[in-house]
Amino acid sequence: MGETDKDDLIKMIDEDENDTNFPEIMPLMPVRDVVIFTDMLLPLFVGREKSVRAVEEAVREDGFLLLVTQKDPNIENPGQDEMFRIGTVSKVLRMLKLPDGRVKALVQGIAKAKILDFVRRKSVYRVKIERIIELPLKEISIEIQALMRIVRENSEKIMAFRGELTGDVGSILEGINDPGKLADLVASSLRLKIEESQQLLEIIDPVKRLKKVNELLSKEVQLSAMQAKIQSDVKEEISKSQRDYYLREQMRAINKELGDNDERSQELSSYRKKIKRCKMSKEAEQEAEKQLKRLEMMHADSAEASVIRTYLDWLVELPWSKSTKDVINIKHAKKVLDTDHYGLDNIKDRILEYLSVRKLNLKMKGPILCFVGPPGVGKTSLGKAIATAMKRKFVRISLGGIRDEAEIRGHRRTYIGALPGRILNGLKQCGTNNPVFMMDEIDKVGADFRGDPSAALLEALDPEQNFAFSDHYLNLAFDLSKVMFVLTANLTDTIPSALLDRMEVINLSGYTSEEKKIIAETFLFPRQIKENGISTKKLSISSEAMQQIITEYTSEAGLRNLEREIGTICRKVARKIAEGEKGTFHISKKNLQKFLGVPKFIPEMDQEDSQIGLSTGLAWTQVGGEVLYVEAALFVGKGELIITGQLGEVMQESARAAVSYARANLSLFGLEENIFDNTDVHIHVPAGAIPKDGPSAGIAMATALISVLINKPVNKFVAMTGEITLRGRVLPIGGLKEKALGALRAGIKTIIIPEKNIKDLTEIPQNVKRKIKFVTVKQMNDVLPLAIEGFNADDLQHKKNKKA
Repeated sequence: MGETDKDDLIKMIDEDENDTNFPEIMPLMPVRDVVIFTDMLLPLFVGREKSVRAVEEAVREDGFLLLVTQKDPNIENPGQDEMFRIGTVSKVLRMLKLPDGRVKALVQGIAKAKILDFVRRKSVYRVKIERIIELPLKEISIEIQALMRIVRENSEKIMAFRGELTGDVGSILEGINDPGKLADLVASSLRLKIEESQQLLEIIDPVKRLKKVNELLSKEVQLSAMQAKIQSDVKEEISKSQRDYYLREQMRAINKELGDNDERSQELSSYRKKIKRCKMSKEAEQEAEKQLKRLEMMHADSAEASVIRTYLDWLVELPWSKSTKDVINIKHAKKVLDTDHYGLDNIKDRILEYLSVRKLNLKMKGPILCFVGPPGVGKTSLGKAIATAMKRKFVRISLGGIRDEAEIRGHRRTYIGALPGRILNGLKQCGTNNPVFMMDEIDKVGADFRGDPSAALLEALDPEQNFAFSDHYLNLAFDLSKVMFVLTANLTDTIPSALLDRMEVINLSGYTSEEKKIIAETFLFPRQIKENGISTKKLSISSEAMQQIITEYTSEAGLRNLEREIGTICRKVARKIAEGEKGTFHISKKNLQKFLGVPKFIPEMDQEDSQIGLSTGLAWTQVGGEVLYVEAALFVGKGELIITGQLGEVMQESARAAVSYARANLSLFGLEENIFDNTDVHIHVPAGAIPKDGPSAGIAMATALISVLINKPVNKFVAMTGEITLRGRVLPIGGLKEKALGALRAGIKTIIIPEKNIKDLTEIPQNVKRKIKFVTVKQMNDVLPLAIEGFNADDLQHKKNKKA
């Protein structure tokens, strides 16, 4: 191309091409990533098959070709709606075929044109065009001359920033006196977006186009100036850092000659002293010395040095050999436990047994206790009481909702901001390696793509392995065998079996109303009085009122809501005192509603009378035991079974088993064999918004159904629990103590239980046994006479013998 293309193959030819004639129909070639301006000379590498044909066709005819920019450069074969409508008629000055089939063409922009119609679309785009003619300016005013001068100066500034300014560029800019040509020349050299370049191309008025170019130039000048400033600042900062480094090294050499230690030497010396003082394991000490040598060889301000400092800080601050001395006095420990907790004798006995063994064998491994029970029964506070009794440090972390394994084991040091897991973090905070370490909500740990935290706990909670617990951050063995781990959970169902196997599970049931009353008067009421700033002389609650709060304002296994209600009374009294009301306040049954409003719970059964088709079952939930009502109804149909109440699969199967038992024994109840042929059965468990599952409501469902069939009511004071089989056997269930406490709160007098659950009666408090009669059964035939009023057991036996 020679002199025609001496400035990177992109130039403007300062010739007036307005007189050039070209046809109305010509080939079209879409181009991407560039907008062609008039008088612009540009080499194009053409690779697309359709574009190659367009260039060849243009060369065969008269050399004219319409170049139009496509809207999306990623589209390989753009359609007519994917190209801009205004482009540039160009002349193919030279074409060269390359060996790979591509074409290299040198084109020059001639004039702007608008596409009127697509004549052909298949092999090559051919379009009918309309030339866009710019009207020449009659006179170039002083304002336009000033604008042109500003554009020239800004263009030279940008060229200077880029290092592209030469004498030829300046002379070319000075030699153009037409505003439109100057705007096109500058626009072609700017690094504009496709949309901005196309917008400039479509501006017909040369003065408006020049003004738009000036706006874009001003913005580019500011950006280039800022870029140059940033580069200069960075260069100065690098130079400053290098200078500081040399000066620091000189200072170090001077201090060494004078015998003075600098800060860096003091830091390294401090780390060495701490490493020796903390008495870490041999492996850990070797790693610490290794990292200290690396730190000594590094620049003090480097990023890697900061990472090593953090690692060394963790190594020297962990309690490798720091332990608190156990003060084990069994009588004192029992006193501490009794002071903070009422009841819970089994749990207290297990804790005292551990302390006794610990006193006799100082080298015993710490047990892994897991307190399981409903909320508010004192699981977390028991852990604090153990630490107080042994005079150990207490650490508590909550595992509820944790889904990242790194929360337990930490992150690798290769990650930015890496830290050890919660276990080592807790030990660092307490400063000893033998604290009472409580992990709350172990049953609410989840798993996702970041790993399974419960699997990471396996090593920490195994006494045979945790003497060499490895955290990802430290990557060293740390001894956890002296730690006493205490875990809490509401249910064991969601705890993985491998993890559950490593724990000693201790169940905490709910409290009876008598126990609640004693706890409220002994612990809760004095605490709330103190927290609300009231003296015992100002406020008192009668024993009857306290019992009413327990039975009519709360219904829970634990004590949280009870303490809230007592706190509500204290706050209302505190307000009266703050408002200047004199005298003492005594809360009795008569004025209790003034402080707490109407009762929230009715202690008696929900049903007023014994009803046909309504039986009472017992449920065991994570918040304690509750009564569960089961309804049954019969109506004309096609022998279908309808089950409602948001029941789980196991409970639905129990319902089907109950119906099958009833259908198989119709003759025993004096019913026709074909009664179900034209009758639908509907079994419903109220509180339909609450999911329910489990097999223990089987006999309750069967009782409700048989009650409807024989048209006799179920005793409202009798509750039952047990799994039913097709042959009417009653199988054992779980959670009997919790269910019994729930039945007591609901006013139940008799509970029917499976015979194989008789062993669980030893766990039920004596005061509960005095108020509730427990009856054991083997068969469904034993249940019906107890539960259904007016049911004749002798008649049932007679029919059974007669059938046999």
